[in-house]
Amino acid sequence: MQGKKNLLRALILAGSVLLLISGLVAGDFEEVREKAVMICMECIGIG
Repeated sequence: MQGKKNLLRALILAGSVLLLISGLVAGDFEEVREKAVMICMECIGIG
């Protein structure tokens, strides 16, 4: 049973890393960061 949990965890981790890398390669990081900065600035009343 513990082996199945570890396998599932490893598969989820591998999938997450693949999705993260694909987002970085596609250039989505910069767009998401810019939107996050604007949201934060609006929350504190600067933007």
